[in-house]
Amino acid sequence: MGAQQIIVVGGGAAGFFAAITAAEQGASVAILEKTSRFLDKVRISGGGRCNVTHAGFDPRDFATRYPRGGKALLAPFLNFSARDTMDWFASRGVELKTEADGRMFPVTDSSQSIVDCLMNAARAAGVNLRLNAGVESVKKNADGRFELTLGRAGSPLPAAAIRINHGAQGTARPAEKFGEQIFCDRLLLATGGCRAAVAGQLAVSLGHALEPPVPSLFTFHIESPWLRSLAGISVEAVEVSVPSVKLRERGPLLVTHWGVSGPAILRLSAWGARALHDLDYRFPLFVNWLPELNAEKVARIFQSRREASGAKLVVNAALAPLPARLWEQLVLASGIARDTRWSVLTRSQTHALAQQLARTELAVTGKSLNQDEFVTCGGVRLAEVNFKTMQSKVCPGLFFAGELLDIDGVTGGFNFQAAWTTGWIAGQAMAAK
Repeated sequence: MGAQQIIVVGGGAAGFFAAITAAEQGASVAILEKTSRFLDKVRISGGGRCNVTHAGFDPRDFATRYPRGGKALLAPFLNFSARDTMDWFASRGVELKTEADGRMFPVTDSSQSIVDCLMNAARAAGVNLRLNAGVESVKKNADGRFELTLGRAGSPLPAAAIRINHGAQGTARPAEKFGEQIFCDRLLLATGGCRAAVAGQLAVSLGHALEPPVPSLFTFHIESPWLRSLAGISVEAVEVSVPSVKLRERGPLLVTHWGVSGPAILRLSAWGARALHDLDYRFPLFVNWLPELNAEKVARIFQSRREASGAKLVVNAALAPLPARLWEQLVLASGIARDTRWSVLTRSQTHALAQQLARTELAVTGKSLNQDEFVTCGGVRLAEVNFKTMQSKVCPGLFFAGELLDIDGVTGGFNFQAAWTTGWIAGQAMAAK
């Protein structure tokens, strides 16, 4: 029996990793990318630095960082972990470094290092790389091979050409109206997150069902003028919560021109992706600016200020580690006049300030996608995929990798690691004779 003929649809991180892995095992592999450039998301991720993975080397702990898909990924992480990712890139001349928060980047601080590494590895392994090759339709023939019909070079997939049928066989326009037809023994779909249901149409046409796509990893719009006046200010450790849907996270927070962002907000949005979508992204957000201090400790600090600094203005005496401008706005928002001194602060004012520090209420009125991540919750149902091989349980010979699956992680390199791991496992399985 000759080498397996494999086609990978999607020229992103997962697709490339799978293609390289399979080709290095002797398979004949082609990557079809519908746009004019490979690895675009890798190129722009992490502010152009590419957060390759996260320095977590216990697979069980690593799997807890996925709001959806963590349980399914546990066994795959035992086979290809973050440490394996480090070794893979290091063996190809790209060393990674670990930052204080655990995120791992190339030592060059340039995503181009990762792009070049993947491109060079693919070429060295003999992968056929094709751009402007959008797949219009796919079907499995009686001989067990897949038949793909390509669109015109450079043209986007036309929504009118397909219809979603919730797991049933899809339909496509006659093949002769499109471009060439190509065939393969095994097919990998690695087309990225299903921002719209049409993005998962190839999987649906082969019998799969999709979990509805909704955004994950997004920032919050907040219209409070006093908050927006603080744009650019960051606080290293806050606690944010949405009690109505039982969400709570701790971590850094960044105030922006449109509201709030930062790791604490992104993690909250990931874990609450579906719940916050159901709220139409309109809900009260509560912020504890000093989560390490309980009410008793705050009261003692206030009493000390009265005794030792009674003549000072309250607005001018920030509690560490809060930035002075943020403290000033929190004091004013709690109803304390700008000229109030510590010595004359009333009991009710003290209580109001303590409440403001521990439970500032902010009205969220919308969201913006985090441009460094582009993560979507939803995709091919995990129960329909064998995670030992990444092969479909519905359609033998069909494989999946990356964000097309209903898998998404919190920010910090976890989504790329899911792509490397599922791509590697799929590549190994597809190359097997």
